[in-house]
Amino acid sequence: MRYESIPSSLFIENRKRFSEKMDSNSIAILVSNDVMPNNADDVMGFAQNNDLFYLSGINQDETILVLFPNAYKEENQIILFIKEVNEHTKLWDGDFLTKEEARAISGIKNIKWTHEFEKTLQLFAFEADTLYLGHNEHIKRVTNEMITRQDRMIQWCKEKYPLHKYERAAKITRELRPVKSEEEIALIEKATAISIKGFERLLKAVKPNIKEFELEAELIYEVVKNGASRHAFRPIIASGKNACALHYNTNDAICNENDMILVDFGVCYANYNSDTTRCVPVNGTFSARQREVYASVLHCLKEGSKLLKPGVHHSDYEKQMAGLIEQELIKLKLLTPEAIASQDPDYPAYKKYFMHGTAHHLGLDVHDVGLYSRPLEKGMVLTCEPGIYIPEEGIGCRLENDYLITEDGNRNLSEALPIEIEDIEKLMQHK
Repeated sequence: MRYESIPSSLFIENRKRFSEKMDSNSIAILVSNDVMPNNADDVMGFAQNNDLFYLSGINQDETILVLFPNAYKEENQIILFIKEVNEHTKLWDGDFLTKEEARAISGIKNIKWTHEFEKTLQLFAFEADTLYLGHNEHIKRVTNEMITRQDRMIQWCKEKYPLHKYERAAKITRELRPVKSEEEIALIEKATAISIKGFERLLKAVKPNIKEFELEAELIYEVVKNGASRHAFRPIIASGKNACALHYNTNDAICNENDMILVDFGVCYANYNSDTTRCVPVNGTFSARQREVYASVLHCLKEGSKLLKPGVHHSDYEKQMAGLIEQELIKLKLLTPEAIASQDPDYPAYKKYFMHGTAHHLGLDVHDVGLYSRPLEKGMVLTCEPGIYIPEEGIGCRLENDYLITEDGNRNLSEALPIEIEDIEKLMQHK
């Protein structure tokens, strides 16, 4: 693997806490993601099901984890199924995990081959009353028309065991995963450290007439060099008016001399992610208007991030953040107090220039699992990302840091990533 070994104690503890949340006499079955096809016989890169990774540490397809805490036989309480290593697979695809390697990573004693799953489960499934199964409960913008390995497992179980009670594994993982352990925080910090190297490398390359994708390549270099799995998401390198499209990632435009570039990027290290955004001037010096807009967004970031602390409700935080943006839009002469006083309460005036939320959970998923009805707690990691977008001026500015909620406030995990106007200009002028 590219990343340093994670102590199996992390996954042992995660399984223990998950099992404690399960109903009595129940079985949980977690499966890996599919390897997604490209064209002909080619495939895309593999990304693991993060609930399975959280409970096992296994980063390989065709993997199944079975938890049965109340099993009569101790050997059936935790079983990990992995795909079998043979000479044919070695010849074409290289080595997969051996049973010994999977045991060392996961801390699970009973390792079997995946083709043994159906027969093995049948031996004790009828001892249980309930089956916990995984399913993607995020907004299914991407997978709504797909049949995933999770979907196939649900269908198979209900055909084989139609009279069992069924529960959602996601109800448990969405409760556990938002609060990070020390090991998980360290992995997020490692991802952030690589992000910092990537951004500093990108700064040295910025110049008039460079293509956005050339700057993307600078980020890719540091991701690969430092042992990260991949980008946390497809990076946004948006110059000029492109920065006003929130999810722009074509990254094929020319960076003109007087433009500002919005760089929204993250690193996935050991399946844990960073997510940061910075804005830089193509020519190395912010124009008066760019500086003005940037300073407003930075003010909102600094003041808004102070609101991220234990006990705060997400809705209250977003409401206060919107108020900060509103006041800055007045200062920038984009809104007037009169326009705000007469605004439609269902569509506030500020939404013309600021139309997204500013905090999301961060961890194994970039938009990590967790209920936003739950108050913030020590150990959660969230982003803070205010922005102001002015299409008519060709300026889009968003700034984003990653924050660990502490006992009495928060700690900025991305503090070392340059953000002050003077620091960015100095770095660009001395490259």
